[in-house]
Amino acid sequence: MKKLKNESELLKEAIRVGGLFLQKRGAGSFEETDGADLKITAIYKLLVHDKLIQPLAKDQIDLPHMKHKLALWISKNLPADHPLLK
Repeated sequence: MKKLKNESELLKEAIRVGGLFLQKRGAGSFEETDGADLKITAIYKLLVHDKLIQPLAKDQIDLPHMKHKLALWISKNLPADHPLLK
């Protein structure tokens, strides 16, 4: 797993956008007290369920791999001129 440039910032953006997607999809919403790990897991599972990302292999389903997968997802869905991609 090769680390992306700006991966931590991309992950923050993925959590923000994923939270909005979760709400618009009607799958629930996050509380202020929900931790990042819970948000990452919920967004990952929803994106896999909706077939927007390919699921991880069974032996790779852990938080670091989910974080990387969400960072990849958002990097592919941001406009090409977005500051996080530079």
